[in-house]
Amino acid sequence: MSKRLNSKHKIDRRLGVNLWGRPKSPLNNREYGPGQHGQRRKKPTDFGTQLMSKQKLKGYYGNIGEKQFRRLFEEAVRRKGDTGENLIGLLERRLDTVVYRMKFVPTVFAARQIVNHGHVLVNGKRLNIASYQVKDSDVIEIKQKSRELPVILAAISSSERDVPDYIEVDHGAFKGKLVRSPALADVPYPVQMEPNLVVEFYSR
Repeated sequence: MSKRLNSKHKIDRRLGVNLWGRPKSPLNNREYGPGQHGQRRKKPTDFGTQLMSKQKLKGYYGNIGEKQFRRLFEEAVRRKGDTGENLIGLLERRLDTVVYRMKFVPTVFAARQIVNHGHVLVNGKRLNIASYQVKDSDVIEIKQKSRELPVILAAISSSERDVPDYIEVDHGAFKGKLVRSPALADVPYPVQMEPNLVVEFYSR
């Protein structure tokens, strides 16, 4: 399992976007990159634009390593239909992503942590694999003993974001499910994502 070595704020500044749409992002005050040369602006090449799109999409979903992200892309290629849309569907079906979309946690990083620590049940059984691909029939719930965790209660009561319509959740019962695989237009990204450029990057 890979570890996020850079702070989330540095990720925002390096990519030049408020990646998760959070009010504490430094991009709200300083719209330039970190470091001594952060304010220098360079016109990106086609490769640079594609790389940035890949880093932005990969970074949004937390601690996904390059090998794992590449495997998801290869699976998206194998499936019928648009590769970019398939990639988004696979990313949104990750267990940690579904837990985040259900608003049981405030961030994708917290989602991965509570899954890894065994606080999440899938169809009544403890599952601590954040990359598990959730099926439409799977019931996702917070373990009974974990329902009083302050981070979970605070996330549920937060008005910072809404639950998307491809997710069904009962916060009173601490459970929900993925209704369908979303298209790119359905996903509530705070910034523009361009999976077509990610496809171009890996197809070079």
